[in-house]
Amino acid sequence: MSDVEKAPNRFQRLYRGLTTIDFVGRRRIWFTLSIVIIVIGIGSLSIRGFNLGIDFKGGDSWEVLAPHTSISKMTTAVERAGLTLPTVEKLGSDTYEVTADLNNLSTTNQTIVTNNVVNAMAKVADVNPIQVSTSSVGPTWGSQITDRALEALIIFFIAVVGYISIRFEPKMALAAFIAMVHDLLVTIGVYSLFGLQITPDTVIAILTILGYSLYDTVVVFDRVRDNTGGILKSGDITYGEMVNLSMNQTLARSINTSLVAILPVFSVLVVGAYILGATTLQSYGLALFVGLLSGAYSSIFIASPLLAVMKEREPRFRDLAARVASRSDHRILSPSSAALLGAEGSVRGTGATTTRTPRTSTYVTPRARKQKRR
Repeated sequence: MSDVEKAPNRFQRLYRGLTTIDFVGRRRIWFTLSIVIIVIGIGSLSIRGFNLGIDFKGGDSWEVLAPHTSISKMTTAVERAGLTLPTVEKLGSDTYEVTADLNNLSTTNQTIVTNNVVNAMAKVADVNPIQVSTSSVGPTWGSQITDRALEALIIFFIAVVGYISIRFEPKMALAAFIAMVHDLLVTIGVYSLFGLQITPDTVIAILTILGYSLYDTVVVFDRVRDNTGGILKSGDITYGEMVNLSMNQTLARSINTSLVAILPVFSVLVVGAYILGATTLQSYGLALFVGLLSGAYSSIFIASPLLAVMKEREPRFRDLAARVASRSDHRILSPSSAALLGAEGSVRGTGATTTRTPRTSTYVTPRARKQKRR
């Protein structure tokens, strides 16, 4: 076998630490894509608004066990009974839930419409009307639920910014905060654009995906902090290149954690909501799926490049960039070559003599490197 083996493919380079993807240098592409998606979502919000569930805006709901019907038949029946724009969901395999807002009707008319809906659902399900359960949520209670959801979101943001500011630094906290707001705007934009109903399950899912997005961002920031106190001090790379290096070093982990989280959610969404017909899983599962995709994207393409933009405006890192640019032997480091450079720095720190390995992203087998050193 030759000393230099066949160059690895992209997948092999990813898991061998040989990638040198320029995330920071291409930040305008990532930022533009996110801005376009967010603007579309905000436009939908201004035109269509949210499709809030009765837990937020108040309203009435009816449930019945109906093994031999469908959502379309149930929808037609309750619309003929007097409901305007009802939401019909299939809970599990046989139970149907109908929700609608009757708060704009008088008490007498509410009673009439409710009785008509009960009779219509009982007829479609071929059951006695007393088997149709009815519940009501007043507008005051719905307003309180909305206020509590907003309070939970604000407290979450404050806690996150405070933690990252103490654990890392304020600029990292700001970058992480913007990435989480990005995920929030993308998710609610998708819900508004497709008219999906927002329920308490949706709020829980959003808080879950924000926590996931934060986790992935913190993993990258932790590596950035380590490299700031390590390889960046060698003066061989700029702050932006160090951020690129940190992201390439954690890229395989970010992809793996994203897939591990997204694939089960996608399976639940497809199998549970669309194959088995449990539409209650749709609101929760879709929020998780969209949010996890957005969170994985923002942690890689938004948070870290944004941090590099803010930090490179500091005088010390502007001076470092100027010094690095003036060097004729400047090369882009891959994670593997950075590890070699870091090891050389450790040897120099002990006072030992060593020969500097050229900085290159070309893959050379360990046996070839040993023979080269001889």
